[in-house]
Amino acid sequence: MTSSPSSTESRTVAIDNPPHNVEKQQQKSYEVNLEPHEHPQSSSLTLKWLSVFVISSSALCVTCASSAASFTEDGVSEEFHVSKEVTVLAISLFVAGLGLGPLLAGPLSEVYGRNIIYRISFLLLFAFSFGVAFAPNIVVYLIFRFITGFCGSTFLSVAGGSISDLFDNDTVATPMAVYTISPFIGPNVNWRWTYFTLIIWTFVQIVGLFLIVPETYIPVLRKRKAIRLRKSTGDDQYFAPIEKEERNLGHAILVSCYKPFQLVFYDRMALFLNTWTSLILGILYLAFQAFPVIFETNHGFDVQQTGLSFLGIGIGMLGGLATQPYWNRVLARESEKNGGEIPPEARLYMGEYGAILVPLGMSLLHGLYNLPSVPWIVPIIASVVLGAGIYFVFTSVFSYLVTAYRPIAASAMASNSAMRSTFAAVFPLFAGAMYDGVGTVAATAILAGVMTLTVPLPFVYIRIGPRLRAKSRFAAA
Repeated sequence: MTSSPSSTESRTVAIDNPPHNVEKQQQKSYEVNLEPHEHPQSSSLTLKWLSVFVISSSALCVTCASSAASFTEDGVSEEFHVSKEVTVLAISLFVAGLGLGPLLAGPLSEVYGRNIIYRISFLLLFAFSFGVAFAPNIVVYLIFRFITGFCGSTFLSVAGGSISDLFDNDTVATPMAVYTISPFIGPNVNWRWTYFTLIIWTFVQIVGLFLIVPETYIPVLRKRKAIRLRKSTGDDQYFAPIEKEERNLGHAILVSCYKPFQLVFYDRMALFLNTWTSLILGILYLAFQAFPVIFETNHGFDVQQTGLSFLGIGIGMLGGLATQPYWNRVLARESEKNGGEIPPEARLYMGEYGAILVPLGMSLLHGLYNLPSVPWIVPIIASVVLGAGIYFVFTSVFSYLVTAYRPIAASAMASNSAMRSTFAAVFPLFAGAMYDGVGTVAATAILAGVMTLTVPLPFVYIRIGPRLRAKSRFAAA
């Protein structure tokens, strides 16, 4: 670096006018910008995809931790002498932490950068996981489950920003889809994971976060460059805009807490889309209670085999991910038709398929094929349909929220995350009573009926979305 910056310069004038001195003193200051080769999108393709892999696998690690408790319920219940209903709180409290954490992580990442938030959150997750694994009683166990969920929640609010920093608008769809799918595969491989293996996995992710994932938040990168220039040149006039801004962290956290709820209360689009995804995630967590009934009771599976049965949902999601090149072409055509701009509603075309596949998969899985006379592979195939539908719905809704509410995209995603986590935390609490009271078939028929009512949602929004956005106080016109 030289003392004469090759980056953008802005010249400011400071007036020194003491009472008995009319001499004006001019002072130059230089606003530091990034050179093209310093921009995160200029990183090598290998580094970009390694970063996507580490970020996505970290999200997978967190969601595996959320669902691991469902396969430790019997041991916890026996050792701590509590009912199964109490052990279910281990899932609900973890997911509650996942919902609350982004309200703090989002503002912190905008002040200190994304990478430092990743590293600290996973270090805390690693440390507090020992509290879960070595808990002496049920109270300590549940408290540390909530804390670990809170610490691991960073990847629900910050990770999407890292990926959008690394890839431009034309290439971001596929890596974003890879990240989107990773949290939902986690609950489907939980039979293998115990808390000790989760601790080991968390440590591996920490190594990857420190060694591979770069800082991508441009305001912080400009600040770091300005600091380097001041040190190397001895000239204190180099600055980054973030250093000039008056940032009240407490106020930012307060805004991040009420803005998502304000969006839900005053915007029908956000309310209905968030409710849609929340119902689906809640139903996914209900599957933890339903699958043992279907496969252990009706098909004689043991615990390990029942855990493997969840892979059907994961395979369906991976199948949905494989269709991403097709959806990229659909968006490219929409861009051509609209003068280079992709309408937010175009993101919901994928959601139309998901809206149909989710209730269809649920009906096939529980309503028709959960009898002992039906081969076990049939409900597995049905769960593949459900998994593909879940992928299509979540990918389309996430993309829509980010583009339709671009000025407050972080708040839009936080509102979705908070509502989803609330549903996912509450649903397992009544799942056992629901399935025992009305039976597996009837209980899931009710849920499938509710999801059937949501089928028109993406079809309607595609047609009236522009009018609704024009009237919205939050959405981009």
